[in-house]
Formats: sequence, structure tokens, C-alpha cells
Amino acid sequence: MHTGKERIVLHCDINHCYAQIEEMRHPQLREIAMAVGGNEMSRHGIILAKNDLAREFHIRTGESLREAKQKCPHLTIVPPDFPAYLYYSEKVKDIYREYSDQVEDFGIDEAWIDVSDSVQLFGDGMAIARLIQKRVMEEVGLTVSIGVSFNKIFAKLGSDLVKPNGIVRIGKDNFQKIAWPLAIDQLFYVGRATKEKLHLLGIETIGALACSSRLYLREQLGKMGELIWWFANGENISDVALAGAANEVKSVGNSITTAKNMENADDAKLVLYVLAESVASRLKQKGLKGRVICVSYRTSELKSFSSQQKIEQPTDISEEIAEIAFQLLKVNYRFTYPLRSIGISVSHLHRDRGYSQIQLFKSEKIREKNEKLDVAMQQIREKYGFYKVKRCCLEMDRTLTAFNPEKEHVIHPTGYF
Repeated sequence: MHTGKERIVLHCDINHCYAQIEEMRHPQLREIAMAVGGNEMSRHGIILAKNDLAREFHIRTGESLREAKQKCPHLTIVPPDFPAYLYYSEKVKDIYREYSDQVEDFGIDEAWIDVSDSVQLFGDGMAIARLIQKRVMEEVGLTVSIGVSFNKIFAKLGSDLVKPNGIVRIGKDNFQKIAWPLAIDQLFYVGRATKEKLHLLGIETIGALACSSRLYLREQLGKMGELIWWFANGENISDVALAGAANEVKSVGNSITTAKNMENADDAKLVLYVLAESVASRLKQKGLKGRVICVSYRTSELKSFSSQQKIEQPTDISEEIAEIAFQLLKVNYRFTYPLRSIGISVSHLHRDRGYSQIQLFKSEKIREKNEKLDVAMQQIREKYGFYKVKRCCLEMDRTLTAFNPEKEHVIHPTGYF
């Protein structure tokens, strides 16, 4: 827990993690423009990471392989090897853990380290950062960029400023000089939508945000406006979690890039049912039910949207999750462009107590029937395989529905709060 002593927090980021691990394992890849990407034939074809030579062609993480090839026709695409990435990232984090028992993961390639209690043994924050950087290169063969600061927000900002293999200190004595001139979207938790709202308010830099009225930002952006104002002013005291501490599950979700575009709502509905079954199954495995259903989708033009609805009674029933997600999609999207990918998540989670409040306008018999159907299907799949049982409607277009969401889903980080 945070006390009155001076805090020293590092944020370590394995530079372009997947691509760098592939280069480390296969040194010849360092000589060519290379990116790690999905299977273009099955349409899981997006750039996951790229090396420095590919970066010179302005290839972006998240764009389609087709777009990347248009920019760089000789680009080499390497299929992802996630077990290898997990293995090497854990070797790196094992080094981090030698300097503190407070090591908090943020994805596979990033972590915060609170070294406040380690300075007596290893020197100040910059000295520890240099030690870690040197050891990761010598023992694992990877470069890491490190931010050194008095809180998690500025430590992460520092690790983003010099890549690869940089170390940046953002302290109480210099954060206004270093952080405040930066574009507003370089501040953690300022995404595209928040950036656009801030620009409309005439706020384009972190310094402009910090010097704005906190109450005005809360009026305009709600709690998020006040939160990022505190961030910009260096007022973040959230602790770095202990190594191995389990984060509370905040949402359960699945998303998929389909083998072909979803041209209309009927196409999307088929995919939503497959995803909803997986989400419902995972909720049951964790003993959770949720009250907020969210559907997210990305068009063939790679524009992303999402909609959500809060429901009266927490659910882990696939039929209910799918129907709410489908209604959200129908109300909020007109299929001006086909959809390339789609996802469902359930949040505002509660422990399943084994009972629920009876509702006047819903048939409890139907709910009970659908819940038993979910359980029966899951038991069959666990015993005989995923494809042994499915809804009849999913046979209408096997190209869209012939995927196993438990193996092919994409999990998006929900943040560290």
C-alpha cells in the first residue's frame, strides 16, 4: 500500500514484442521487412506486430494484411506463435521479479514494477532500469524500453517516448517540461473518442488538460474527465499489484474476424449466436452473471463501433446474450458497409448465487429451459468436441459459423483499474 515514502515506479515494455521475439529466434528476419500477422486465407489477416524495416513503410498494427502488402509488396508475414511469446515474456518478467515483489502485468509485453523498497540494494530508479535493460538483453536477447517515474501513469508515458531500448525519467521536477507539451492522446486512457471530445474543447496537449478546470472537465466528460485531469497533473497513487496477484474479472467477451464479410443483420446474427454461447459458457465456468451486454463491430472500412445495454436481471444465458446483442446491432448499425469483425462482452459481473428474482414479464420456464440447454451443449462439447452439437440455424452459412470461439477468440485488455 502507498505510504509517505518516495515512490519509484518503472514501466517496462518489450519493444514490438512479437516481431522482436521472431527476430531473436530467426535472426535472418532482421534483414527484411517483416510483420507478425494472422492467416489471410481465413481472414484473420491483421498486423499484430512489425519490425523496424516494416515500420519504415508506415505499416500499422491492426491494419489488414492486404493494406500492409499494398504499402510494402515484399513484406514477409510470419504466423504468430503465442506459446513462444508467452514463454519469452515470462523469462523477461522473471528478471523484473528479482527487483521487486510488486510486478503488475499489463498485457504480454508490458509490466509496472514498484522498486521503492529496492533502492538500498540496487541504486536509484535509473540505475535499476539500466540493470534490467542490460540483463534482459544479455539473458533473453530482447530490448525493453523503460519509463521511470513517481507514478504508474508517467512511468508508462516515459516507456513510450524512446524506442527501442530507451530509458526516460519523468519525475516531480521535470514532468511539466517532458509530459505537458505532448499530444493529448499520449496520455494513458485518452483514446480516439476522448481525444476528439477534448479537441472540441480546445484541449490538444497534456499541459492544456492539466491547466483546465477540473470541474469543467467533469461536466463535459463525466468521471473520465476528472480522472485524466488528475493523471495530467501527476496525481495518480494507485499501487502496483503484487506479483502473481489475480486481477478481478471485469468482463467476459469474445470477438472474431469472420471468414467473409457479414453483409447484413442476418449474417451477423449467426455469428453472434456462436460468440454468445462461448461467453455464456465462460461465465458459467467462472460462476458469474452480468448485467451489461456490449456488442462491438468493425466495418470493412476498418471503422469500429460499439453499443451496450444494461439489463434488469444478471444473465449467463446464451439466448439472452445473443438476442440483446443482436437488437443493439440492428438499432445502431444500418449496414452501409459490410462488417469484417464482431464481438460480444458481458460486464458488471456478479457472483451466481444459485437463485434469481422472478420477473413479471419474462417466462422463468423459458429461462430455465435455455439455461439447461446451455449446460447440456457444453457437456457434449467437452466430451465429444466443439463441433458435435450446434444450433440448426448455424448451418445456414457454415463459412460464417464454422469457428471455435474458445480457441479463436480475441481478448481485449480492460485496463488496470
